[in-house]
Amino acid sequence: MLIATGCVLIAGLVATAISIRLSDAGSGTACGLEESQLGGFVDIPGGGFVMGADPHYAEEGPPRRVLVSPFRLQAHEVTNRQFSAFVADTGYVTEAERNGGSAKFSETDTPERVLSWWSLDPGATWRTPDGAGSGLSGRDLHPVVHVTLNDARAYADWAGGRLPTEVEWEYAASRGLFDPMDPKSGVRAPDGTARANVWTGLFPVLNSARDGFAGTAPVGCYEPGLTGAYDMIGNVWEWTDTPFGTALPRVTIKGGSYLCSEDYCQRYRAAAREGMERDFSTEHVGFRIVKTMGDAGERR
Repeated sequence: MLIATGCVLIAGLVATAISIRLSDAGSGTACGLEESQLGGFVDIPGGGFVMGADPHYAEEGPPRRVLVSPFRLQAHEVTNRQFSAFVADTGYVTEAERNGGSAKFSETDTPERVLSWWSLDPGATWRTPDGAGSGLSGRDLHPVVHVTLNDARAYADWAGGRLPTEVEWEYAASRGLFDPMDPKSGVRAPDGTARANVWTGLFPVLNSARDGFAGTAPVGCYEPGLTGAYDMIGNVWEWTDTPFGTALPRVTIKGGSYLCSEDYCQRYRAAAREGMERDFSTEHVGFRIVKTMGDAGERR
């Protein structure tokens, strides 16, 4: 189970605080990309950057200079519509569907206990993101979730691409920042306007949905970064193809999600990283794909 390490929960959380259920807030908001924009890629030129710049947690540093070859980055996270097309074409069955469900975040009467925030829901899959009885109605343009690394790789192969390396992902996210000197400039504009879908309020008991959503948002609801890519920060964590350390078979995920908050983990930065078991899935982890410059055959 994914638990953000190194984060400090504010003492004295009030369990009776008013909260907004993740499945209710923002579900009817009309925004996102137009049909003609779905499945598009942006070109990321080769170059150098400082990886792990301004590290907030030990695993993000030390800062080091890295050179990156050019590549093409899908402009948005893979959507339910895209993943549905893949499944319809191939008959693919995700690991959550085969192995007994996926992890869901939920309200709890004991918010001071980190382990009480998450549970394995046997009815949670990419088709039923809120558990048994839920569905994808109105969520075609939301990022697909409850997918493992293997599920994401299978989609990428079908779509003629691959998952990004951590270096590629962080390089693209860093180039997209509105203010290179401010690692949090991808979250909100100087006037306070939301630039990403993160947790607004007191985590984990009060989500004000001040940025428009308490759960996932349709892709493209917030302005793109300077590269033209959407939602590199927030919305859902994204799989990369880079191992996370050597102690366990974990893989690096990047970008933070709608569960990242100012008062808790602050992992809505390009340098932020977490580790995830390759055969595990949750409701706040998705992915996007990349292509080596010159590759053809894009799918939607």
